[in-house]
Amino acid sequence: MSEFKPATPFNVPGQYFKCTETMVKGTLKKVYDEIGTTFYCSFRSFGGTERENNGITVVEDTATIETWYDPNLTTNCKVVIGGVNYEILGTPENVAMRNKWLRFKVRAIRGGA
Repeated sequence: MSEFKPATPFNVPGQYFKCTETMVKGTLKKVYDEIGTTFYCSFRSFGGTERENNGITVVEDTATIETWYDPNLTTNCKVVIGGVNYEILGTPENVAMRNKWLRFKVRAIRGGA
């Protein structure tokens, strides 16, 4: 059985911010830490992900991140890489349950009215 090895080196700096959810007037509000934790990763976007929405093809800005295992990096964290905010899709995968590598998919957070 071969051991998992990352495809590219962890040379992309990023930060993650832990989230605290609070109930404000019956609405769940996310509040992120002001100071993030720096980590290094490999960041691969492959041009995003195409999906169809109401008959219109939309390209979402998605990427795959591989990094060293960190139990504090969870679904509730916001990841910032290159000044772009990303949300973690699904649960980060602890590769082979060895607490050595972490792999997860992210989607850019878009704002606006």
